[in-house]
This record gives sequence, structure tokens and C-alpha cells, in this order.
Amino acid sequence: MSQDRLTLTLLATSDLERSVGFYEAVFGWPRTVDTPVIVQFALPGGAALGLYAASGFGANTGTMPSLPRPGAISGTELYVHPEDLDASMERMKRAGGRLLSGLAPRTWGDEAAYFADPDGNVVVLARPLDG
Repeated sequence: MSQDRLTLTLLATSDLERSVGFYEAVFGWPRTVDTPVIVQFALPGGAALGLYAASGFGANTGTMPSLPRPGAISGTELYVHPEDLDASMERMKRAGGRLLSGLAPRTWGDEAAYFADPDGNVVVLARPLDG
């Protein structure tokens, strides 16, 4: 079995400042990188989430990323088990997260609510049904 591990997830954003403000308001993860084109947050467990200005993202790949049109969602989903689901859902709403699917039991054993961040990335807030 491979010991490869995912250490960083990057999301391209059309407005870095707006996206950073959103994720800080909802989760409060500490910043580990803070530049004019990329901000990274340390996540519990050792991985990181990076928000990358689309122009910088495109400079590295040689191709500009496709961002969803307003009101649409991307094919990206962040699935989070917050310490306090109710408080996280309230922060998500206050920060401007767009509700996609309300809190409900899911067939895989979690109770989960689906939101879209300002760039249309899906952010799921969930907890196990048995806990």
C-alpha cells in the first residue's frame, strides 16, 4: 500500500481577499502562507488548504483555470467534520455561504449540509449520525 499522502489542496479564486475572508470567518484556520497571490491555512491533521488567485494559478499551470459562472458550482467539494456543526453552519450562513442542500441524514452515515463558497466550490459541513 502506498504511503503517499495529500498535503495541500488548492482552490483557484476570482477574488483572493474575499475567499480568504470567507474561510477565516467560517473556520478560523491559521494562515501558514500569506502572499499577494496565495494564502494557505493549516488544517487539523497536518494538511493545508490554499486559496490561489486565478491569475497566479494559471501562471503555474500555463492554462487559466475555469471558474464557475455566478450561481453555478464547481466540481470541487470540501467535506468538513467541524467540532460544533451548529456553530459552523451559523458562521457559514453569516459569511455568505450559499445553502445548496439543508442538513439531513445521508445514506453513508453522516448528517450533512451542503453550501457553496463565493467561487462556487462546494463545502459540506457534516457529523456522524451515531455521534
